[in-house]
Amino acid sequence: MASARAGGVRRFYDINGWFFVGPALVLIGLFMVYPILWSLFMSSQSGRGTMIKFVGFGNIVRLANDPVFLRALTNTVTFFIIQVPIMIVLALALASVLNMPKLVGRGLFRTAIFLPCVTSLVAYSALFKGMFADEGVVNSTLEAIGIIATPIPWLTDGFWAKVLIILAITWRWTGYNMIFYLSAMQNIDKSIYEAARIDGINAWGRFVYITIPLLKPVILFTSVISTIGTLQLFDEVMNITQGGPSDSTLTLSLYIYNLTFKFIPNLGYAATVSYVIVVLVAMLAFVQFYAAREKDQ
Repeated sequence: MASARAGGVRRFYDINGWFFVGPALVLIGLFMVYPILWSLFMSSQSGRGTMIKFVGFGNIVRLANDPVFLRALTNTVTFFIIQVPIMIVLALALASVLNMPKLVGRGLFRTAIFLPCVTSLVAYSALFKGMFADEGVVNSTLEAIGIIATPIPWLTDGFWAKVLIILAITWRWTGYNMIFYLSAMQNIDKSIYEAARIDGINAWGRFVYITIPLLKPVILFTSVISTIGTLQLFDEVMNITQGGPSDSTLTLSLYIYNLTFKFIPNLGYAATVSYVIVVLVAMLAFVQFYAAREKDQ
């Protein structure tokens, strides 16, 4: 009798558990699993409207012969190679400075560095674009102090447009990584530093041999997050350069947008390009996790 009663209680709680979990599973299925499966099916198609046709792996073959895609892929990888190390190193340096106990105005500086992360993207992009216009405050200031003789073509030259996008991403997202590093640093046991100081290890040695090793999980997390964000780069490019000039700042995400909404729509090919981003993110995340594990061993 007791075992039967216990079994009935378990079934009751099992049913109630499904009432709690069920809605979440339905939402995940509708808004995550179904779109993923449908986009995978779409990647085997080409065309639009009633002209859609099944092409199998034809879209994958098309990628290799698409100069616009190759340019977008090159730009995206370039931004990743340059941008991610800059954001991680700069965020770590800023967090180290803000972690100094005797720093005056620490709260003000922390807020100022983090503020771009929570600023409206449209307002941020408009401000940034105006600052770096030919007659903007950046060129005017550089000319006034004698660094340049003529305005730098930030928005009309391919090289400078890339530099501008890198500056925009750095300015906007470095503070995000910095908060994680600063929080982790403030949770390190101060007695460890005190013991190292007594043993005669200088500030640089304590940073390299104590702070960095204890921050490895946070560094791995910010590396993966920064990698995903950079490979999916869209907002800053769309609002500042629109991929120009001459596709010099075109990214994979912006190319997907163009294929879907700007050019003659080809949702199947756009879905195929999106899976290139998925593969890149998976590969690079795996490499980062593997490298972190090897260092721990």
